[in-house]
Amino acid sequence: MQSFISNTLDDILKTTKSFQDVVFVLPSQRSKVFVKQTFKDKIAVGFLPEIINVEQFINEVSGIEKADGVQLLFHFYTIYKGLEKAPVTFDVFSSWAFTVIQDFNEIDQHLIDTKQIFVYLRDIQRLKKWSVKGEFKETELMKDHYSFLEKLNVYYDAFYQFLLENNIGYQGLIYRESCKKIDPYLEKNSNKKFFFIGFNALNTAEEFLFQKVLENKKSEIYWDLDEAFFKGNHQAGRFIRRYKKEWKYYEKNEIKTLSNSFSELKNIEVIGASKNTTQIKYAGEILENITDFKNTALVLADETLLPITLNSLPKNINAINITMGYPLKDVPTTSLLFSIFQLFISQEKLQKAAENEFYYKDVIRFLKHQSVYKLIPEIDVFSNDVAKHNQTFINIKHIDKLLENSNLKLKKIFVAIFNSFASIEEFIDRILNLIDYLKEDVTELEKEYLFRFYTTFNQLKTLQNEFKYFPDLKTLALFFRQLIASESLSFQGEPLRGLQLMGMLETRVLDFENIILVSTNEGVLPASSQQNSFIPFDVKVDFKLPTYREKDAIFSYHFFRLMQRAKNVFIIYNTEHDVFGSGEKSRFVTQLEMMRTDVIQKTVAPKVITQKIELKEIKKDESVLNKLKELAQKGISPSALTNYLYNPISFYKQKILKLKEFEDVEETVAYNTLGTVVHETLDELYTPFVGKFLQVENIDSMKTESKKLVNKHFKKEFKNGDLSTGRNRLIFEVANRFVLNFLDQEKELLKDKNNQLKILATEENLATQIEIEGVDFPIKIHGQVDRVDVLNGVLRIIDYKTGMVSSANLKVLDFEKLREKEQYKAIQVLLYAYLYTKSKKYDFKKPLEAGIYSFKNLNSGFLSVNFSSNYRKPDLEITEERLEEFIQTIKTYIKEIYTLDVDFIEPADLKY
Repeated sequence: MQSFISNTLDDILKTTKSFQDVVFVLPSQRSKVFVKQTFKDKIAVGFLPEIINVEQFINEVSGIEKADGVQLLFHFYTIYKGLEKAPVTFDVFSSWAFTVIQDFNEIDQHLIDTKQIFVYLRDIQRLKKWSVKGEFKETELMKDHYSFLEKLNVYYDAFYQFLLENNIGYQGLIYRESCKKIDPYLEKNSNKKFFFIGFNALNTAEEFLFQKVLENKKSEIYWDLDEAFFKGNHQAGRFIRRYKKEWKYYEKNEIKTLSNSFSELKNIEVIGASKNTTQIKYAGEILENITDFKNTALVLADETLLPITLNSLPKNINAINITMGYPLKDVPTTSLLFSIFQLFISQEKLQKAAENEFYYKDVIRFLKHQSVYKLIPEIDVFSNDVAKHNQTFINIKHIDKLLENSNLKLKKIFVAIFNSFASIEEFIDRILNLIDYLKEDVTELEKEYLFRFYTTFNQLKTLQNEFKYFPDLKTLALFFRQLIASESLSFQGEPLRGLQLMGMLETRVLDFENIILVSTNEGVLPASSQQNSFIPFDVKVDFKLPTYREKDAIFSYHFFRLMQRAKNVFIIYNTEHDVFGSGEKSRFVTQLEMMRTDVIQKTVAPKVITQKIELKEIKKDESVLNKLKELAQKGISPSALTNYLYNPISFYKQKILKLKEFEDVEETVAYNTLGTVVHETLDELYTPFVGKFLQVENIDSMKTESKKLVNKHFKKEFKNGDLSTGRNRLIFEVANRFVLNFLDQEKELLKDKNNQLKILATEENLATQIEIEGVDFPIKIHGQVDRVDVLNGVLRIIDYKTGMVSSANLKVLDFEKLREKEQYKAIQVLLYAYLYTKSKKYDFKKPLEAGIYSFKNLNSGFLSVNFSSNYRKPDLEITEERLEEFIQTIKTYIKEIYTLDVDFIEPADLKY
């Protein structure tokens, strides 16, 4: 393959023998390396020309130093504050100032008369406000926006003047000034011969400068374009066709090095793959079959795919050169720094600064970050302790206790992070000290991450010392978030060795035999037409500023230029319609398919190996049976039995393995806590009246006590939790309302003088033993009945439920189908009825009912177990015969638990 660089150098060598006063100007830093290498291969001895990129050339002409983006922002705020009577805070300013500087940059690069464009923008806004009757109503936001646009010219002039005085600038300013200084520069360097190599879309300043240089008849320009795109009306040749038509230089000169290689036979595959990961994995499969990586480029149209790409490269790649930066927001150290900011942002939000207490989730997030976790072995114990004591907030004493066994240096640095801070500079020092400590025992890559942040925070500290623009931590955190979103960590590699992993823009001037182009979707290639600018589209068109149309042509050029000399091209796109893309391949790919007949189209998908889902199964052995014997002695509760019926594996974990639920800080009141509080409150209210007939006045006295008792039981169950605000306050009010609604219902019942209600027991523990055929030891069943009473001669066994229960849940028509129909609530209350009759040796002379009060369905009153299918004639009485029939069914379930041959098997239709 004869590359563009090789062709160009061959042409230059025909006319130029000495390169002592020759300057090569190239579009990118990367292309310089390849030009140098190709040059060395072509000349045995002699001077190399001076090889610079276009930015270096512009800087040399202007004599102005390019300023860092953050530095520019601080200088711009200084100017802004000097011009405004009521300036906005720095964080608000930085949210729009980046875009304004970007607009200034574009205006300057295209040598626009700034007064004209800013007056034009101002007049548009004034026209918007104008109305015949003068009745236009402005909101404060609109006023601010109009006022801002009217002042753009003032900001621009003051900022431009300030930068010139300090001999620094953004790129556009440097371009504009270089146009003013090009004549003296060329006079001074009249002996030099310039070659511009591999350019395409030039801004107005570049066009002006290049043409000025080309007036020196020794200088030349070489375009990298194929005849196929130049001669027709193809978008890829748009700019170069215009230069040929408009430049004075081309009145006497022809276009240099137009190639004819696009029409040659190539192996081109267009591959559809679902999702980004499949695209990258397939690219890895292609790379596995390639041996010559020196002539191979993996090009990411979407550069955000770099992290997953680096984790998906095949093992046969032993060297790689990455031309794009790794996004800093994806670096692990970023989350560590954000967690430190979050400690104090939450503290301020939750008004805990006076006590210097921190929200527990923020503390745990910081301590469990991979960089910190390995330094302090006691973190897990500390975390469990926080959950055990339900500590929503953590203070410096807890941190001291955690670090009591750590070395002094570590203790000093970590305690400092949690101390109150006097100034932003002091806070930045803490972060710098932490980074300095962490660098001691990390990998080389982690060291790179830490060093990058160390320099960033040092820069922020210097700027804060000079300008004092961060009044508080929130402003610093917001600025840091903005800054980190656009920053990346640069890689250093061997550009002439191994696989080239590149972004689209970095492919300029370079040619490869094997191209793998990933993420060629519409909306990525070309990028979407959305513009981040204060200059409207029609104004840009009017002033000949680039819009998305020009950007589309630039992307078109890069795409088709890549194809020109390549032999094997693999174009991969995402077929899925989701939030990350349209699922439509790029228009450029469609154009390529229409231009050529040798394009192969195919779709790939990951190999899916279907796995038979095996239900969990635990076999019983002697050790399990011994545990079950212990359980038989302690007793099986109705809830334990229904847990077994619902999922035997869950029963095994709880009762055999004795596994508990993971203990966590109960920040919002859990539903089981709410249930416990309601149960305990009602127990305490009704206990004084056990053995007595209830009166209306008894209920009234209970109502006056209820709120106090709800509060008391919440404090007992919820420990250190806060009930005063937010969701917890609402849950507290719900509990209070549950109790009051229940008491109101009792009061309504007792207002009728014919009703007599006697409380027999509350929260009574009941137990009995049953003998099961085939099991050679008795089994204890025990449970706690919420309430037993007698209403008008009917004995009622009552269970309280804070959840939703309906009468349908308690309809029992066939005891054999209790398990099949998942009638777990009916099983529970019938077991309580059985326990009561056996414990109290009940004679069944009075009618017996068992049921539930559902606090979410109190309007339905007491819900009894109903044995009738006819809803008009309910059958609620629990007879001795019915209970005996019911317990025979229960015995079959319990026998199943104690049978060695019946394993614990997970149900196939388990809902949750």
